[in-house]
Amino acid sequence: MKTDVLLGLQWGDEGKGKIVDYLANKYEVVARFQGGPNAGHTIIIDGKKFILHQIPSGIFRKEIMNIIGNGVVLDPITFKKEIEKLEAAGIEPRDNLFISQRAQLILPTHRMLDQAWETLKGKNKIGSTLKGIGPTYQDKIARLGLRVGDILDASFQQKYEALKASHLKHLSDIGFADEPDESPFFEAVEFMKQFTITETEYLLNDQLNKGSKILAEGAQGSLLDIDFGSYPFVTSSNTTVAGACAGLGIPPNTIGEVFGIFKAYCTRVGSGPFPTELFDETGEKIRKSGAEFGATTGRPRRCGWLDLPALKYAIMVNGISRLFMMKADVLSGFDKILVATSYKLQDGTITDRVPFDHHLATPIYKELPGWDIPIDEMTDESSLPVELRDYVNYLEQELATPITVLSVGPDRSQTIIREEIFV
Repeated sequence: MKTDVLLGLQWGDEGKGKIVDYLANKYEVVARFQGGPNAGHTIIIDGKKFILHQIPSGIFRKEIMNIIGNGVVLDPITFKKEIEKLEAAGIEPRDNLFISQRAQLILPTHRMLDQAWETLKGKNKIGSTLKGIGPTYQDKIARLGLRVGDILDASFQQKYEALKASHLKHLSDIGFADEPDESPFFEAVEFMKQFTITETEYLLNDQLNKGSKILAEGAQGSLLDIDFGSYPFVTSSNTTVAGACAGLGIPPNTIGEVFGIFKAYCTRVGSGPFPTELFDETGEKIRKSGAEFGATTGRPRRCGWLDLPALKYAIMVNGISRLFMMKADVLSGFDKILVATSYKLQDGTITDRVPFDHHLATPIYKELPGWDIPIDEMTDESSLPVELRDYVNYLEQELATPITVLSVGPDRSQTIIREEIFV
């Protein structure tokens, strides 16, 4: 059996949590393969809102095995808080959640380093969520980090103190001398020991050999990928499909469908290029209608029209087989909808390719008619406004990839299937 992969194709916040939850009952395993608590997956079930930062979105279905893979950087404090919120809502995750012993640990001093480095950048700051993600991945690459499996070792405290001392020396050298608040961290580490910490790469490959269907869940979006995103305004991991293999320990020939999620428009949190960003009342209308505020930070998201060259780029580097279009309902009430079809570069060149200096690209737009009918209660494609159907058909033709799912609201039930995925 194959592993299907679900990815965001923009700058994150595309709605991956809802879709993973929606699809989860078709799979025996849901596995998170990269990122950390800088990503928030929002899921609304029967009107009740849940935000998951590290736990896979299949956790709401008790029959599904949920795996936190080796490519994830795990904050024990955030993990403990998430589990406690789930348990308070009547969801028991202890029996179907498995954590890779190879996943890297986020220490309190990683957060301190993140804050210090972002402060020192001044006006050139990246827009980090300050969750310690970058410093943790940096320690991983430098072969200095601590892994989840280390908490079970008798020498964990010694290893922790050595890494902490190195962090504090660097912080002192750059003018930051605070001491970390460690008690919540060690309480959370003890809490994590109640869960199954194991060699998840064996677990996943055993499931594949048994014929189980696996859904790999990515965090952030493809335009934030450390290699293919708008560097340096990116995250610290590979958010593209290749990250699923490295972040779970599964071979490339086991990858099946690659699902790509995108919004009917674009948003971005933090700094970095955003060619179609709107600074007027239209952008504010999208923000308010779409409740575009970060699930992790609460920061207002930057909003703009759909960017086809960037979307085509993400489809290309991921080998997307099916597209899921989210938040179509947010565009209800607009007289016209603009779509960027190409860029004009500083030298006058017109291109439909994403340039190396993305921030120098000026979008060239195509105008399409909007619709003013609310669609959040519609349950089949034939009832949708003709303008929306034309918009979807236009995008499908331009992207040369089928748009299989159309989301018309935040709840699990507000989902229109244009083409059956599983037959």
